[in-house]
Amino acid sequence: MATVTAPAPRLALPGVLRHRAAHKLLLLALAAAILVPLANAHWASGSWPHALTVDLSGPLGRANDWIIDNRDSSPLFLYFFGYISNAVVLSVRAVYLVLLAAGWAGVTAFGALVAWRVAGVRLAIGTGVAFLACGLLGMWVPTMQTLALMVVAVLTSVVVGALLGLAGGLSERTDRALRPVLDTMQVLPAFAYLLPVVLVFGIGVPAAVLATVVYAAPPMARLTTLGLRNADPEVLEAVESLGATGRQRLLTARLPLARKQLLLGLNQTIMMALSMAVIASVIGAGGLGDRVYQALASVDVGAALAAGIPIVLLAVVLDRVTAAAGEQTDESAGEPGSTLRPWLYALGATVAVAVVARLAGALDWPSGWTLNIAEPVNRVVDWMTAHLYSGVPYLGGTADWAGHFTTWVLDPVRDGLQWLPWWSVLLIVAALAWVIGTWRTALTAVLAMAAIGVLGVWKPSLDTLSQVLAAVAVTLVLGFATGIAAARSDRFERALRPVLDVCQTMPQFVYLIPVVALFGVGRAPAVAAAVVYALPAVVRITTQGLRQVDPAALESARSLGATSAQQLRQIQLPLARPALLLAVNQGVVLVLAVVIIGGLVGGGALGYDAVFGLAQGDLATGLVAGAAIVCLGLMLDRVTQPTERRTKKGA
Repeated sequence: MATVTAPAPRLALPGVLRHRAAHKLLLLALAAAILVPLANAHWASGSWPHALTVDLSGPLGRANDWIIDNRDSSPLFLYFFGYISNAVVLSVRAVYLVLLAAGWAGVTAFGALVAWRVAGVRLAIGTGVAFLACGLLGMWVPTMQTLALMVVAVLTSVVVGALLGLAGGLSERTDRALRPVLDTMQVLPAFAYLLPVVLVFGIGVPAAVLATVVYAAPPMARLTTLGLRNADPEVLEAVESLGATGRQRLLTARLPLARKQLLLGLNQTIMMALSMAVIASVIGAGGLGDRVYQALASVDVGAALAAGIPIVLLAVVLDRVTAAAGEQTDESAGEPGSTLRPWLYALGATVAVAVVARLAGALDWPSGWTLNIAEPVNRVVDWMTAHLYSGVPYLGGTADWAGHFTTWVLDPVRDGLQWLPWWSVLLIVAALAWVIGTWRTALTAVLAMAAIGVLGVWKPSLDTLSQVLAAVAVTLVLGFATGIAAARSDRFERALRPVLDVCQTMPQFVYLIPVVALFGVGRAPAVAAAVVYALPAVVRITTQGLRQVDPAALESARSLGATSAQQLRQIQLPLARPALLLAVNQGVVLVLAVVIIGGLVGGGALGYDAVFGLAQGDLATGLVAGAAIVCLGLMLDRVTQPTERRTKKGA
């Protein structure tokens, strides 16, 4: 009888070492053991070595001077940028004159009729009430100015974004080339767009429109590419088998199949254009944004709210109408004349109402039909400031909270980051990015962080990073807790929805005014505004992720006697991990955007440099700060955005 020899026992590794993330960290530790002593031998200082910095102030200053000296004489400005500027001015003026000719009654009727045809009676009534509220607040003319700028900016953004998306959707090589460009455009905070545009086009509407286009076009491009690439291959094969040409396949199959993504791109473009329209008021855009900016300069919360409410109403109406258009069935969208007919009806009704209003002499909003909310709001704010700013028994005031938060959180985090040796910061970034993604992700994050040091703004960038980390921590704690509560209670979610809608559509500038009134000037109000701005996105994504967990898994856990807390901890949170990581990513990006704008209210660091560069026309300071912001945003995006792994490869 043959003897069976038992296999030799294999050396069992501890459970931690068998994890793939541990392998990555061990490799990184081995590389650090070799490279760190070499770096420390050459650059012993803990801060970024001066020898590794590049001074761009000279070339950027010369470029700045050349632009200023040649703006009125160079053929490039006279015959290219000048024509673009004139076309933008004429387009915005034409739309504004059409809106004024239609009158308040005609514009309200047109908006309500389009909303009725797209989404039904309920949204039509809401649209009509929204336009009437703009007039009641005494903001009809600024609202029309903002709407005219929005129409031109959105149409241009949609055309540019659709063309870029079309090129990326039809060509893999073009898509790869466009991806880093679109990443940069989306990561760069809106404020950083303004300085180069102002240098080329000057203060005014053209610069505001073109900055808005650069900011709002990427979502349209990305979603167009996504829609074209995700078209049903069976439908495309069927169309191709019928002998259709490439152009016919695009027009009859790919674009109709991508309709929902295209309308979602339009929706996102409108939202971003509205947000940018307010920021662009700094460079002379006028309209509602200018009213908000003036109120910020004088810390007039009532005036800011009176101008901010119409912006929110416009955003909510446009969001609901475009979202409803995207949810329409493909059958209804494909009926002959179904797209053109409602516009013709609405246009005819608008003309009729405008003619009647003109004959009645009622084109302008009646001056007696206004409601002044600025004074009562300011009285409430004054009361809150007097009673809550300081001296609250036991709790302290909001000024005390801001001071404690700065002393106990912001200062230690900033000092800790600036105390760390520069190479240790790069190692931490590499470890986080590699654990959550791939080596390419880690390399991109490390190079982005190293570029900040090369630009010579290492310490201000770490100061901005400390504010972002503190704001993100508060946002995630509040956002996850609120999102879990909303996912577990339908009633709470319904009550929370309008609050989130208002917070998500409110322009970034508007948040700065009440927090400055309550918390004073400094880094704490910038962090508070960033938390309020980023919180709705985190709450929504968390709620949606938890609600989309497989019901069968929850039912199985309940049948085994799991409590509600056990279901949340062991089933829902692990299964919703991708959504939670997306919530973290979006929270980081949104927080960074407002922390930069916080430079207007004493946030300092890169935000102050960007604001100073814009105010002084200093291209070197502004562009270096903008480039550092891009690198910081790119690093944070890579560190918080998991890369899909290939299961077959075991990655």
